Amino acid sequence: MSKIVVSQFVTLDGVFEDPGGSESHEHGGWALQIDRGPEGDKFKLDEVMGSDALLLGRVTYEGFAEAWPAREGEFADKFNGMPKYVVSSTLGEPTWNNSTVIKDDVAGEVAKLKEAEGGDVLVNGSGQLVKTLMEHDLVDEYRLMVFPIVLGTGKRLFEDGFNKTTLELTDTKPVGPEGIFILTYKPKHAG
Repeated sequence: MSKIVVSQFVTLDGVFEDPGGSESHEHGGWALQIDRGPEGDKFKLDEVMGSDALLLGRVTYEGFAEAWPAREGEFADKFNGMPKYVVSSTLGEPTWNNSTVIKDDVAGEVAKLKEAEGGDVLVNGSGQLVKTLMEHDLVDEYRLMVFPIVLGTGKRLFEDGFNKTTLELTDTKPVGPEGIFILTYKPKHAG
């Protein structure tokens, strides 16, 4: 079985919007202003290399589809070559190679992805999709790279309206010279 892994860059105040600076947020690019060091880079590379697919919302997908095809290197080659599933009711024909649009029954289609043999299915960005996955108990793991910065504004990963969810901390790892931590959680189920 595959695991659905929500992997995000987040600030101390929970903002995950525009870490790379391509979305025109007033504080965009905040993740690039803090050195995650070789350990942080290795973590992201290992994460992608151990994954078999990406699961993205339309907005994140469109940003990635614009940026990644022109990039080179081991990470980019894997990112560009792996299957990509984009959840959207409005996206027509996807332009990024190896992409499939999920238009209906998101929970059912993601459950099928989980049933398939293989590595992790990574979810980056995609706040609305993350909420849907949580509502249907489809997230197996959360990997949060927490940056020591407070933005005060921006979309938060867990916005108001999320159902109460208890998580179990399974790993912590400091990376880089500036106080970034990778926190890994799994949902804590009753019973």
